[in-house]
Amino acid sequence: MKTGVIGLGAMGSGMALNLHKAGHLQGVWNRTRGKAQEIAEQTGTVLFQSPAELASGCELILLCVSRDADVLEMVEQVAPTATAGTIVVDTSTVSNATAQRAAGILAEKNVAFLDCPVSGGVEGARKGTLAMMVGGDAEVLAKAEDTLRAIAATVTLIGSTGSGQACKAVNQIMCAGVNQAVTEALAFGEAMGLDMNKVVDVVAKGAAGNWFLDHRGKTMLVDDNDTGFKLNLHHKDLTICKDMIRDLDKFTLPLVDTTLKQYEELMEQGYGDEDISALYRLKRP
Repeated sequence: MKTGVIGLGAMGSGMALNLHKAGHLQGVWNRTRGKAQEIAEQTGTVLFQSPAELASGCELILLCVSRDADVLEMVEQVAPTATAGTIVVDTSTVSNATAQRAAGILAEKNVAFLDCPVSGGVEGARKGTLAMMVGGDAEVLAKAEDTLRAIAATVTLIGSTGSGQACKAVNQIMCAGVNQAVTEALAFGEAMGLDMNKVVDVVAKGAAGNWFLDHRGKTMLVDDNDTGFKLNLHHKDLTICKDMIRDLDKFTLPLVDTTLKQYEELMEQGYGDEDISALYRLKRP
């Protein structure tokens, strides 16, 4: 499908390039024009002048922006010019309520919507190996799936609109727990005076092995937190998780509460743009 990408940050740029390699990319738009121009020149595709112009020239519109307000703003801009039958795919991480609201706005124009948050980090976006959690109509997904396979190794329909975002919330809570466990355990090992590179190597091969340890274990030990998932964005995601359970009586997220407080401390210290492995700064001896 002729696909336009809106939002060319660390994740969106990787997706756009993989869509181009698969022959699906029609063009791009980004709030910061320089990035869009770079991708357009690199791929030989269209540099659209506005989201509305992009919508009028594409069959599938892929959103990859940061926050709920950004998603709704882009949906409002593409809705008037998107033709009936166009599919809007939102890969951002927002609330399930925002996904449902976006779907309602587009439905008035006979434009379909899928909430398709992804997991796998910047590395996954570059390699086209993301895991995609989909909320929406199965028939709509069937039309878009071949295109989405260019950016995701796994595309799973979770349920109705909003359920993709609810599933991503599960993922983000687990990421917080893994971050807490890995950083605390490595801090303990360092306090014991162990050779931590050897510790990471051997532990990664056993029952405690995980993606975060493999990809961030050694970098956090040397204060290299430049690559990956920004701490302030994970803070935003965990805040969304809290909002989503606000109406669930007696349901709490103590691990999320702890992580939010620690992230806030790090953000106050100026580390909000670092990878979430910056949590090690608070744990290490």
